[in-house]
Amino acid sequence: MKAYRFEVFTTVIEKNIKDGLFKPGHKLPSVREIKERYHISISTVQDGYEYLIINGLVESVPKSGYYVSNRAYKETGIVKSKHLPIVRDAIFKDHLALTTSLRIGRKISEFNVAAPGDLLIPQKLLLRTMQQVIREQGAGLLRYYPSNGLPALKDNIVRRAAGYQTSFHPDELVITDGALQALYIALTAICDTGDVVAVESPCVFSILEVIRVLKLKVIEIPVDPDNGFDTDLFRKACEKNAVKAVIVTPNFHNPTGIILTDDQKITLLAIARLHNVAVIENDIYGDLHFQGHRPTTIKSFDDSGLVLTYASYAKTLAPGIRLGWLNAGKFVERAEQIKFTLGSTVSPLYQETVNRLVTGSTYDRHVRAFRMQLAKNAYFAINLIATHFPENTCIVTPCGGYNVWVKMPDKVDMGYFYDQCEKIGVRFTPGYTFSFMDTFNKYFRVVIADTFSPKRIEAIRLVGQRLR
Repeated sequence: MKAYRFEVFTTVIEKNIKDGLFKPGHKLPSVREIKERYHISISTVQDGYEYLIINGLVESVPKSGYYVSNRAYKETGIVKSKHLPIVRDAIFKDHLALTTSLRIGRKISEFNVAAPGDLLIPQKLLLRTMQQVIREQGAGLLRYYPSNGLPALKDNIVRRAAGYQTSFHPDELVITDGALQALYIALTAICDTGDVVAVESPCVFSILEVIRVLKLKVIEIPVDPDNGFDTDLFRKACEKNAVKAVIVTPNFHNPTGIILTDDQKITLLAIARLHNVAVIENDIYGDLHFQGHRPTTIKSFDDSGLVLTYASYAKTLAPGIRLGWLNAGKFVERAEQIKFTLGSTVSPLYQETVNRLVTGSTYDRHVRAFRMQLAKNAYFAINLIATHFPENTCIVTPCGGYNVWVKMPDKVDMGYFYDQCEKIGVRFTPGYTFSFMDTFNKYFRVVIADTFSPKRIEAIRLVGQRLR
């Protein structure tokens, strides 16, 4: 995807702020100065400053100009284990109700569902494209499609991956009913009952649930917002255990929203290759970066076939579009067999609709607008929580994706917190759903993929007020 035109000056301002050259309160160049210096339009300059405001770096003062923000948001590292990893049986409570929508008429403000809200779904675009496909394809949509997916769609996935330096082969791609099915296929293709897999900690509930169903054993590897995936602990885990696979979300990890650097991705892959561990890479949020270019994948550094990458269009288009894909690497033959047993054809209508969207520029235009809205929502949520929640509430600022990860002060009784949430009618995702251990009981996740209506804003304000 193309970079924004305004990045020619916003990257300079960001660097100067982060390097400490521009202190809080520093007045920034006017719109006209930037326009003349960089030879860009006024609207582009205004878009750039709006982007810096969304990311919490800049504030606009009416009739005065733009200034470096005085607000400093606290960030926290996730608790890191000082002990060697322990292989655990995947015995897990049913947290499904805590991570899915109620949608039964109750007046609940839901910040726990990792799906775009109705107003952020491109409804007209999707329905119009579906109608065009139905008119043109007719009864052909009622027949079986190739079990591995529509060839034209696979070619488009390959083409788009090349844009972020990732090389896929169409014969290694399997089109799936969403990302979760892709993960299930990948794990089943690699592991047998009782095998050991490594996962990030915290790790999203849906991944843990697939592991539980497959009766695998787990080693949790800490993810730190400052340092990323703990590769030292991962190395020790591989030295002491027969780890078959590691599941990672290197781009905009759920729930922290952090991204691994290229060096971290290369290091992780090197350890996996040394110990012959398959890397299952979740790239579902890869298109949803808040700044810069679309990040690389671990797959882009792999020539061994050990990396299996999966994603879906449910997060970027609509949750009802059950269309994902898996690049299965050297495990493709086994993956194809498993996919066939789960249902040989993914919805032809979904395949043709998405293929039409990604063939031209329509999908890219939508995603550019969508990820800017997500960035705006992230900043708004952080500002809201920082303003109304107790002092020493810690917030991890995401680099992309859907989520803001929050740690409550030690003095807060989390039972009381969730009780107040229930009374007010607001729902977050509890931190304890992100682990088989008790590491994240003081944490909760806020999903930012919906609009902040006055009702939703007031719900967060009231929760914070009752904790003070």
